[in-house]
Amino acid sequence: MNLGLGIDTGGTYTDAVIMDLEDGSIIDSNKSLTTYPDLITGIINSIDGLKAEYLANVRFTSVSTTLATNTTLEGKGYPAGLILIGYNISRKIPTDHILSIEGGHDADGNEMEPLGNLGNVREFVTTNQHKVSSFAVSSYFGVRNPEHELMVKEMIQDLTDLPVVCGHELSMELGAYERALTALLNAQLIPVIDQFIRSVRSVMQNKNINSVLMMMKCDGSLVRIEEALKKPVESIFSGPAASLLGAAHLTGLKDCLTVDVGGTSTDISMILDGMPAISSSGAVVGDWDTMVKAIKMNTSAIGGDSHVWMKEKAHIGPTRVIPLCLCAAEFPSILSKLQHAEKFSSRIMNDIIQPTTFFMSNGAKSHSLHSSELEIEEMEIFDAITDEPSSISDIASKTNKHALMFEGILRKLIQKRYVRQVGFTPTDVLHVTGDYTRWDSSASMLGALVLSEYTSIEPFDLCTKLKEDVAREIVLNLIAHCADKVKKTYLEKILTGTELMKFTIKTPVVMVGAPVAPYLKDMKYFIDADIRLPQYHEVGNAVGALVGNVVYREEVLIRPAGPGSSQYLVFSEKGRQMFDDYQDALDMANSLVNSTVSEYMSGYGLSMDNVRFDLECNNIGSIGTVPLETKIVGVAVGSPRRVI
Repeated sequence: MNLGLGIDTGGTYTDAVIMDLEDGSIIDSNKSLTTYPDLITGIINSIDGLKAEYLANVRFTSVSTTLATNTTLEGKGYPAGLILIGYNISRKIPTDHILSIEGGHDADGNEMEPLGNLGNVREFVTTNQHKVSSFAVSSYFGVRNPEHELMVKEMIQDLTDLPVVCGHELSMELGAYERALTALLNAQLIPVIDQFIRSVRSVMQNKNINSVLMMMKCDGSLVRIEEALKKPVESIFSGPAASLLGAAHLTGLKDCLTVDVGGTSTDISMILDGMPAISSSGAVVGDWDTMVKAIKMNTSAIGGDSHVWMKEKAHIGPTRVIPLCLCAAEFPSILSKLQHAEKFSSRIMNDIIQPTTFFMSNGAKSHSLHSSELEIEEMEIFDAITDEPSSISDIASKTNKHALMFEGILRKLIQKRYVRQVGFTPTDVLHVTGDYTRWDSSASMLGALVLSEYTSIEPFDLCTKLKEDVAREIVLNLIAHCADKVKKTYLEKILTGTELMKFTIKTPVVMVGAPVAPYLKDMKYFIDADIRLPQYHEVGNAVGALVGNVVYREEVLIRPAGPGSSQYLVFSEKGRQMFDDYQDALDMANSLVNSTVSEYMSGYGLSMDNVRFDLECNNIGSIGTVPLETKIVGVAVGSPRRVI
């Protein structure tokens, strides 16, 4: 047998499947909880549920993950430093460690001004190297001439062993802010994906799984694991891309919408004629517009582990927490704490200060290590939190501080991954309604009772309403994805404003994730659609990780060297080249695309005879018979399973 192993690590579950690569059938599957901070245990538990005789015959392994998506959505990326060359950013950027120096180029790749004082770079790196996990460098028009980015990168590498990411390495598109943001997010995600990849490799070695190892990118394509580590930002939608391909594979549909309900988010995407619909712009994750080529997707921070919290009314998300029912299964002491939960004034309540929230130390690192990484105030609060759930009242009692004094510090400890938060979630809701009862339902019942005291609704009725709210939110995002040119607020008014009409979705909707079945009835109340729940839907992501292809896109640009110039510039990943004749420039551009694509695919054991290759030449304007701008784009698609 020619077997493949698919692994998907999400915010809540780690899934594994064994597939017969000859006919695409699933012959074994398993789910286990994702374990933090050590992912290895969750991966081992998932694989341990598969039959050993199948594992011995695995020759192809592919993985996907939502870790990058969840990390970015929750704002929990590792701290990174950003160096801007030739410009400043006035818009929001997710780091406090920013330096701007002189330099940069124009649209033709000509130096606008010399690179600024490198002494400032040296001081910035030296000052921040123990505060950040990596650095990002982005220069003005760096995609047209990366010289300044590379000079700064070389200096950083001489000063520290921390990873350095340049904007031109990730995208050839213009857009100074988006390119800087993409480089920064990439830098922040390197430790996240590095830990994931190390965990997978360790488990494969321990299980004697001797196979090729690949990872799904956010456009639904596969890359070698080494390449994925260099550009972890391209795995931002890895899990959702895998779920899309998995849904299509499990149903045999060439056209379908996929709704993937995970622990942290709900992701909606579409496949058309067997190919994922790709966003015309970059991937949008939460508030961030990136330059990453990805599936066209609508993602919302609502999932099975989204925090349900009270302030005047019930709010769902965006933060992911450990469900009360799951926590109680391991720490029964939380039941007594819920029975004696402190009642807070709604005036001071937020997503941290809640009667049903608890906090736990995230792993057993030594005090000496913490003391060098945490501020004094953070250390005081961290010392008050044990490996078992601590309530707001517990922490206040140990520190002699009012909750308002340490609420902000708790947020920082959660963001830095020293502390985990426990709270009431949609998973608890389903335990109360009886739709899903895998863990301790009594904890969920107690949580619902506590929260209902802030409303005029009985606990069960409150949970019935929350379950309906989750289904409505899923439907709203599904409609918004289909009608992406209509404001979401307008769609929401129509969805909730009348019972005399319904939205109709013509394309089949495939649900994946676990548990999703409880939401189907409420979803069908809101929309008229062919909603399907295929066999193995609960491990759809792991299935999708196995059925992707190697896809490579190379782009080369030709422009006049300047106004009135008879020379032509060729811009590519390899830099900038100048030619005296347009035809020579065009020949070089075509040669670069063909050779680069061929070289890339051969690295996967695929000759150009075994791949589908499309070459496009797009011209913009003209001076006589010569275009003002020419873009050569080559796209190659091949199956890595053909060479196994």
